[in-house]
Amino acid sequence: MTSKKFLLMMALVLGIRSAATAQTDWGWDWKDSSKIAVKDMPQHNEFLNNQFPYPAKPRNQWELGFGLGPSYIIGDVRSKLGFTGTVSMRKALGHVFSIRGSLTGAKNAGSPSDYGIAIGQVAYKNDAYILGADVIASLNTSSYYRGNPKSNIYVLAGYSLIGTRVLYKDPAGLQPDGYSVFYGQRPGQANTTNGLITTLFGNTVNGRKSLALMHGLNLGAGFAYKINEKFNLGFEQKFVFTVPGYDYLDAWQGGNSNDFFSFSTIRLNVNIGNSDRKVQPLWWINPNNYVYSELNSPKHMKMPKVVLPDADKDGVTDQFDLEPNTPAGAPVDSHGVSKDTDGDGVPDYRDKELLTPQKCFPVNNDGIGTCPEPPCCKEIKDMLANYRPVDKVECAIGSLPSVQFKGNTKLTKDAQAVLAAAAAQLKANPTCNVKVIGYGASSKSAQQQSWERVNAVIKYLVEKQGIAESRLLFVYAQDGDANTVDLQGTTEQGQNSVPAPHPNLKSKG
Repeated sequence: MTSKKFLLMMALVLGIRSAATAQTDWGWDWKDSSKIAVKDMPQHNEFLNNQFPYPAKPRNQWELGFGLGPSYIIGDVRSKLGFTGTVSMRKALGHVFSIRGSLTGAKNAGSPSDYGIAIGQVAYKNDAYILGADVIASLNTSSYYRGNPKSNIYVLAGYSLIGTRVLYKDPAGLQPDGYSVFYGQRPGQANTTNGLITTLFGNTVNGRKSLALMHGLNLGAGFAYKINEKFNLGFEQKFVFTVPGYDYLDAWQGGNSNDFFSFSTIRLNVNIGNSDRKVQPLWWINPNNYVYSELNSPKHMKMPKVVLPDADKDGVTDQFDLEPNTPAGAPVDSHGVSKDTDGDGVPDYRDKELLTPQKCFPVNNDGIGTCPEPPCCKEIKDMLANYRPVDKVECAIGSLPSVQFKGNTKLTKDAQAVLAAAAAQLKANPTCNVKVIGYGASSKSAQQQSWERVNAVIKYLVEKQGIAESRLLFVYAQDGDANTVDLQGTTEQGQNSVPAPHPNLKSKG
């Protein structure tokens, strides 16, 4: 009894674990570069480095399909149960839309009702060969409430090239079982080629071609159930309409009625392609899985730094601050209490004499003790009172040249010569800094190119000419000639490097 309870519990745990795994499995490992096409690798690398929010679409397998089932011709003459077989290849364009090419063969026949016999209808046979191309839309791939679908519900529309050979019952027929080939007319009927591309095709019978070609429009819907990562079974209902309309698939014209095919097939579909380099067809992968997996267990997203409330901005969060209203800039201890270094009762931020000796206590409101000021200190104060700061050194560097670019971000030999001359002036004026100014603010790509050109100039001056990077101020995306980078002497301080504004728009040259 205990053993049975243990086995039941283990089965329940494994079932829950399997269900949980199914919910977090979003179809493939997003870090796996082997499933990304070469043309999509730049996007994939930017995504891995958190420079672009969307992952690259992985390569996915083709689907080889086989179908068998009943077929009918919907027309004027009563149709018998026919037979159809098809083979197809399907490829995903995305998670919803896919394209499929197919080759279908069908054998159909019909015999008239009593009313049909009364108006001249006869039995017929129809052999059809159909080359089709369909666009398929999967209706249940995306979902906000589950992982990858186990079923695929879809609708389709497309084009067919139809080849058909029609026989009709004829007392004078020379074909087996007393049939004649229908060439667009029967005795007593008007000849028709409406809707046909040609009838001069196929096997020759009695000196004439027997296969008629026409255009077709495909409409249908289907359902597939996934058995495993490789196989799925499905059912599909498809109609093929002749365009602009051919009414002789059953060798009989009835008013304005146009005949068309009905195919009902049981399908076996097989995913083909190297599974080590391709994922399963995308209509089996929910595109929302990645987002929900990240929300449930983040492995890629850049998490913001947690900021705890600190009302007085003293570096001690409110939950631990014993003095939550300390003035801005006041030095505090680890509990947020204002420091009083000399213990005179006046906090350091108001104490004008931080190290008052105890023998000089008590102190006044400014923290100054009662001891007399030593003579030496008075002399120092007088010296400081009479001190005048030396005037700020001005930059005496002359005008610096501009660097010209020719549609890319590479430095030409002329530009390198200009920068070498500018570097000589910088070395002769060590008190000067230089603004490296790039232009181009009209668009994101122009801003990125401006940044790259300024970066190229600074990198050359630092690495090739030995100028300290701290002397070079990074300025870009200003209004002006986008092909020019100006050098301007200054004594100002500023940023020496800034991050690229739009790295996904990086120039190719």
